[in-house]
Amino acid sequence: MKKYVVVSVIILLMSFEIVAQVKDSIIKKTVAIPKDYVAQIDVVYTKVMDWEGRADLYISPKASKPIPVLINIHGGGWKSGTKESQGGFNSFFNAGFAVANMEYRLSGQATAPAAVEDTRCMLIYLIKNANTLNIDPNKIVIMGGSAGGHLALMGGLLANDHRFDTNCLGVENIKVAAIIDKYGIADVWDWTYGPEHKSSSPKLWLGDKANDDAFIKSVSPVSYVTKNSPPIFIVHGNADPIVPYQQSVDLYKKLQELGVKSQFITVEGGGHGKFDKEKNNEINAAILQFIAGLDSFK
Repeated sequence: MKKYVVVSVIILLMSFEIVAQVKDSIIKKTVAIPKDYVAQIDVVYTKVMDWEGRADLYISPKASKPIPVLINIHGGGWKSGTKESQGGFNSFFNAGFAVANMEYRLSGQATAPAAVEDTRCMLIYLIKNANTLNIDPNKIVIMGGSAGGHLALMGGLLANDHRFDTNCLGVENIKVAAIIDKYGIADVWDWTYGPEHKSSSPKLWLGDKANDDAFIKSVSPVSYVTKNSPPIFIVHGNADPIVPYQQSVDLYKKLQELGVKSQFITVEGGGHGKFDKEKNNEINAAILQFIAGLDSFK
């Protein structure tokens, strides 16, 4: 028994070391912030045993009134990626947004639903600290690409369903003003076992729950869509070789059937993100226009 515990601890430490090495090897993107903003780097928004969930916050503490905030979530199949690899927030800064650029536990550190739990903790942290950060809790937008798109959908669609809030209890009336889903996974079962599944990522993330259909449904955003879901903006390339384009098609169809305010941009011939600069500018403009049209932003 003692030998088993020692081996388990060694494996855990090795996984943290590997993640740290990968993080150090990522090219870090410089985030240029407006002159009236301040950067709070590596803010601990949650802690699970020895793991600290960190986020880079770009806020405007002296703004005349609380400002909207964007939660940004990186992709990487839940198994890779870092917050330091993220950038491109200028259009949101120019629109008066604060930004919370978060990290979460990867599958090598903790399997599902850990990443969902962390996403919810980030959202709850911002709500709890809204006054201190000078942000408007009624104007939280959550955005991510690929696995980050999945987490953005889960974080927002869960609303006041607290099943994954175990690490961050104590907040009611949890809501987001909008979800921005960039080529995200809407149906985890389909991405794991469906006809177009092409990645080992979902089974790694699901771990010992990989054959538990009920659990897989519980971490699939499409399971939580109702007529009361927050507005959702979707963008997906129809030649995506990793996350099937059909995932977004089916999600959008369900949103429309239930009357949820939503918009879907198809990038013709587009792959798994990495769209050209002109297309990204077009998408960012469409996202901000979508947000500006929401009741909470009027």
